[in-house]
Amino acid sequence: MNRDYQRGNPNTYTCRPFRKRQKLLLFSFVSLLVLFVSACGSDATTTTPQQTTTPQRVNGFGAASNHGHSLIALPNNVLLMATHYGIFRTSNGGENWSEVAAGPGQPMETLMTYALVSSPIDPQRLYVLTQPITNTHKGTLGLYTSANQGQSWQLAFSTEGQNNIFTEAAGNDAANEVYIYQSEDGAQGLKISTDAGKTFKSTGKLPFPTIHGILPLPGVPGTLLIYGDNGVARSTDRGATWKTVAGNFNGSLFYAATAGANTPIYITGDSGVFVSKDEGKTFTQVNSAFYPGLSVSPQQPQIVYGKNARGIYRSDDGGHTWKALPLIKGNLQDLAPDPAHANLLYLSLSYPSQVERYDQGTQQWSSLTPKA
Repeated sequence: MNRDYQRGNPNTYTCRPFRKRQKLLLFSFVSLLVLFVSACGSDATTTTPQQTTTPQRVNGFGAASNHGHSLIALPNNVLLMATHYGIFRTSNGGENWSEVAAGPGQPMETLMTYALVSSPIDPQRLYVLTQPITNTHKGTLGLYTSANQGQSWQLAFSTEGQNNIFTEAAGNDAANEVYIYQSEDGAQGLKISTDAGKTFKSTGKLPFPTIHGILPLPGVPGTLLIYGDNGVARSTDRGATWKTVAGNFNGSLFYAATAGANTPIYITGDSGVFVSKDEGKTFTQVNSAFYPGLSVSPQQPQIVYGKNARGIYRSDDGGHTWKALPLIKGNLQDLAPDPAHANLLYLSLSYPSQVERYDQGTQQWSSLTPKA
């Protein structure tokens, strides 16, 4: 999930797609925000304090300008989508949705939400990051957490007057462990909390000046990977020390994913898809196709889904070969395999926000988008 955050009008915050293959001088700075706000378009508009009219709702997720930033699928048919204008939740597989945060009178009011993640140890524990929609936001900027699978949210760590949090990752030692990366701090920007985000302390100095993402390995406490323009590095002591991982990556790396403990680790970048079967110690290239986003089935780790500008793809052999899924109209956004059924995949679309479910058995998409 490669994201770019742009601040234009001093009263309005907008976001736009990050073009991963541009290697301009400015890239080194812009890439600090690569994982931010994945479905944003250059023509996106946001509500400013001067506006007096409410945009017309087109569906249960709001106006046509709304767009998704994160989608996760949890046990017991729970889905959550973090959008530019609210966090939406369903507990029955998409039959009914409710806005649980960032709406009027709710936590995170007038804030956009992104980087929604769940703990690999306790799926009840969730984390999400926020940024302002306007400079007169009501909610407090920072990291928020939920202890009940997203039904309610509390501010864990405020970034008001501090450096922004670029991305976060739930830890693998305990459900209350979470890592954040504050890009303005460069190689000193990785920090860890053991109290669900209330307090943070710095880890060791990173081997790279900037990173795009963090992947704590499920089932391997204290072991995590970082990746970005300079490759991959691995730590076995919660980030205190690092060792770079050899690999013929030949370019930037944008996203890493794994299904769980003792399963392959997939990483994707400019030169294709790479797989590790030894807890990230080594990586082997398995395909040269460019898939900006990857998701892995928790039930069958050899089933991998990829997304690019042309469509959604599925691999049944660990990323070696890929087959296109049926075309679907809309701005493709985030992928979330069902945690209990290997043949079910959820997809969010943007402008307007929508959610679709793909069933490999019928090879058809069905809409889970609520009516206005």
